[in-house]
Amino acid sequence: MKTPPFLILPVAAVALLSGCVGSGPNTQNGAVAGGALGALAGAIIGHNSGSRNTASGALIGGIVGAVAGGTLGNSIDHQNGTVYHSEAEATTTVVVQQPPPPPPPPRVIVVREPPPAPEVVYVDGFYAYNGRDYVWVAGHYERPPERGRAYIAPHWQRSERGYVWVEGYWR
Repeated sequence: MKTPPFLILPVAAVALLSGCVGSGPNTQNGAVAGGALGALAGAIIGHNSGSRNTASGALIGGIVGAVAGGTLGNSIDHQNGTVYHSEAEATTTVVVQQPPPPPPPPRVIVVREPPPAPEVVYVDGFYAYNGRDYVWVAGHYERPPERGRAYIAPHWQRSERGYVWVEGYWR
């Protein structure tokens, strides 16, 4: 059975956007842009290899593009210090017997620009732990989630397995 072309875009959009819920803004933007570009490229390639392959090419290209774009966007979100919406979401798989001491904060003069929007909150710079060493994440403005009331900074938390790294999150 041939997939009606008018169904491809809405189904792909719903699948794509539902997979991005709760992720950072660059993950979402990357997935949407990658999906759109992938669908277009897939449709062109599918059409050039036979007119019956246009819809399936667009669908496959859209999925591959969304995954690639979302992955790249997610990497940028983590470099920018995207914070999570709950402690469970922020808890990583990094477990150590004794947490390594963080280096001292870099000696820089921070000049805060005015907030880009009234609802954003400034998150102070912090060290993120990537599983091997600490990486400094500069302070930045963050839009709290609707139910976010307080920002909890990244930290080590004791567990039955040892110490677990917990990324910053909103509580």
